Amino acid sequence: MNIIITGASKGIGYQAAIKLANRCGNNILAIARSEEKLLDLKNKVEAEHPSSNLDYIVFDFYKGDFEQLEKKIKRHFDQIDILINNAGFLAAKPFLEITSEDFDQSFGVNIKAAFRLSQIVVPFMKKGAHIVNVSSMGGIQGSVKFPGLSVYSASKGAVSIFTESLAAELAEKGIKVNALAFGAVDTEMLRSAFPDYKAPLSAEEMGEYLAEFACSGAKYYNGKVLPVSVSTP
Repeated sequence: MNIIITGASKGIGYQAAIKLANRCGNNILAIARSEEKLLDLKNKVEAEHPSSNLDYIVFDFYKGDFEQLEKKIKRHFDQIDILINNAGFLAAKPFLEITSEDFDQSFGVNIKAAFRLSQIVVPFMKKGAHIVNVSSMGGIQGSVKFPGLSVYSASKGAVSIFTESLAAELAEKGIKVNALAFGAVDTEMLRSAFPDYKAPLSAEEMGEYLAEFACSGAKYYNGKVLPVSVSTP
């Protein structure tokens, strides 16, 4: 399968890319800001999973030019089976300290990037393709909310609603769209918000779940925002 995954330079995205490569014959395009970390990922895949292929594009989802990104994607694929919108940004600040820049970057990376990349990718998809958006328990109505995460949770709430709306819009094409709303996972992002909290799940465990769901979840779900949470801090 031809797969695009964003936010692949670290954490859950990095681990998911490795798990996807573990499935023989996958062609994976990893997108993130850090070329050094993406090169590390590519080298690891080539060494451990030579039957799959992983290439990468260095791109900043907040400041980058999406028209240029589209041209680069076209050089890699003429058909795309799976898109995983995993790139994320967290501004962990009290509400009154959130700046306009914090707001714009949070919504730019967490929802606008998923929206724009989906617009780019959908024309390359056929019936049976799957878009997976990574949301958060903070973006689920009625879930426990925490001080300092107002703009992050709001942006992830937008991801959840976007998922439901896009699934309805693409239903006639046979393209499935779902979201996974993650709870506490031991990542750099979680530690920045809750430095004294020990998450019950590792990035590797959640990356494996994300990879498996991206490949098989479309058989069972469409237009769903699925909580994936042992606990929230």
